[in-house]
Order: sequence, then structure tokens, then C-alpha cells
Amino acid sequence: MPGSSDPIVAAIAEATLAAELDGVRIVGIDGPSGSGKSTLAVPLARALDAPLIPVDDFVSWNDFAGWWPRFEQQVLDPLFDGRDVRYQQRDWTDWTGDTLGPWRTVPWAPVVVVEGVTCTRAAISSRLACRVWVEAPPADRLRRGLQRDGQEHRGLWERWMREEASFFASDGAAGRADFRVSGIR
Repeated sequence: MPGSSDPIVAAIAEATLAAELDGVRIVGIDGPSGSGKSTLAVPLARALDAPLIPVDDFVSWNDFAGWWPRFEQQVLDPLFDGRDVRYQQRDWTDWTGDTLGPWRTVPWAPVVVVEGVTCTRAAISSRLACRVWVEAPPADRLRRGLQRDGQEHRGLWERWMREEASFFASDGAAGRADFRVSGIR
């Protein structure tokens, strides 16, 4: 059985494997940008010996929600049908993420980790084996984002954070989480 020395990772892995689901077990690591989702997702995927699919391969700074139908079609539908995933990643040379780049194939696996903003939304929540919400104070998240992306992107980050807050307030993802994790660890 996969494992981890991190008690939070181990508990999430155990809950994911214990989920009473037929077919694929998808664990979603959700929460606002800069909260620490990726930091948690990498060791979790390793502990579960599972592929990791980042929502960042789909998002665009200029279209907060428009990527979701493509994510459903290219990632979720194949996983639930027992097929390999083949999706077109955003073009990482286009900083805003408005254009598409290369294709990525992820072989079907019995457990998959999906990490990123809104990935445990109401539309998919009931089909997930485990829902994880990662949170951190807005000031810390903004600081982390600007350290990574640069001060020239402050306006984008502030707008994005408002869009996230609005989405999460109406969707209720945090309230449906099986685990709530502080991204400040």
C-alpha cells in the first residue's frame, strides 16, 4: 500500500483508497491560487503512485471559467470511461494561457490526482473519491504569486483573486471538502 511520512498526505491517501467507488478514484486538490495546492499534490501523487494532472495546463488569466468544458471532455470523461487521457495543454510560451500548445497523454490509472483551482466544483464533486481544500490567507497567496510571476502582474493576480472568491462563495467547494489543509505548513 502506498504511503507517506507526512500524516496529512497519508490520511488523504488512505481516504482516497478507501472510497467506495467503481472505476477510477480521483482525488481533487482545490483552493485559491497561491494557497499551496501543488505543494500538497506532488507528494500525494507520489504516495498513491498516481499520475498528477494540473489544472494550470488548462487555465487562462483572461478567462477564469471558460476552460472547464475542455477539461471535462479531455480529462474527466476519458477517466470515467476507463480510457487514457489525451489533452491539449495551454501554450506555456503564452504567459496569459490564451493559446493551446502540445498534447499530453496520461495513461488511465485506478487513482489520479487532479490539482488546481475549482477542480472539486459542484458539477463533479460527487464523483470524486476525495476532495481536499487548501487554504492560506489572501495576503500570503498574493505575495507568493507575485514572487513567482513578478510585480508587473499584480493587477492580474488581484482580478483573479476576486474571481476566485466569487466562484468559491457561490460554489461552496470548501464546505464539501473531505480534508481542509492549511497551505502554511
